[in-house]
Amino acid sequence: MKKIKGFNYHKCSFTYIREYKDGKWYKGKLMKEDHINISVMSPSLHYGQQAFEGIKAYMNENEDIFLFRIYDNAKRFNQSLNRLLMPEINEDEFVDAIKKTVLANKEHIPKNNKKEALYIRPLMIGTGSKLGVGPADEYMFIIAVTPVGSYFDKDNKIDVLVTNYDRAAQYGTGHVKVGGNYAASLYPLKEAKELGYNDCLFLDPKEHKYIEEVGAANFFGITKDNKYYTPKSNSILKSITNDSLKVIAKDYLNLEVVETKINILNINDFVEAGACGTGALITPINSITYKDNKTIFKDHTLSFKLKELLLKIQYGEIEDNYNWRLKIT
Repeated sequence: MKKIKGFNYHKCSFTYIREYKDGKWYKGKLMKEDHINISVMSPSLHYGQQAFEGIKAYMNENEDIFLFRIYDNAKRFNQSLNRLLMPEINEDEFVDAIKKTVLANKEHIPKNNKKEALYIRPLMIGTGSKLGVGPADEYMFIIAVTPVGSYFDKDNKIDVLVTNYDRAAQYGTGHVKVGGNYAASLYPLKEAKELGYNDCLFLDPKEHKYIEEVGAANFFGITKDNKYYTPKSNSILKSITNDSLKVIAKDYLNLEVVETKINILNINDFVEAGACGTGALITPINSITYKDNKTIFKDHTLSFKLKELLLKIQYGEIEDNYNWRLKIT
């Protein structure tokens, strides 16, 4: 298999499609095509009625294939669907569809390469013809996969700019994984990159004082007295990766985990900082620039240890004490 460069789409063998019509789900099927036909008046196109997930499949040297905390993805997906008035997918059916799609695309899974994996993108869109604002009558559940490399061009660490723009409203959809949140992040990300940064950091939408997310990833900071801090807010997407790191930080590295509001003015309290998520995995932050102040983090020791431990669990190299790993055949 060719080396995969970056976090880009490469067409694989099969895509999974399942349709909802007349108030019920029909049987899903694997398709060789990765294009769909929908009405130009589909609510997903006009009113953003769509939600998605991000998952990875990992293959070790024995060609064992693992999914990581897949039922948590199923739960979070349904939370997003509920928020946008879309029909739920039964959790077992969600997991079964993921398994079928991954195994159908087995030849595309990077083997025993911890910088690469098979990225899995389940999504649901509102389809059918509807002009007025409101939920669709028909839906399409899709699972697409692609082998991916590192999310950031700069593999080891990134430089981040604090933006004045908001990713999501205080009582909006920031806590669920829907396209509108990411659309809102495109312009500030473009501005940050034009200024030479890898990503932008969003503050809370109410007071613009507290750290929320690093682009499309959760934030964490580590203090010199061995505390793992991560922001607490109702407008942050609950990251399954971050949730896992909180457990690993406590159980393996004896760090105290603190979930609280983090004032951007207190950024110097951290000796390490990072971004985490399915795409970003654990990416240490080299610097955070806020207005005219640039804070540099020279130490990334614990961040890399967290990354190593998480990958070892995901690839089946160490004991899974939490029942996170699912081997599929």
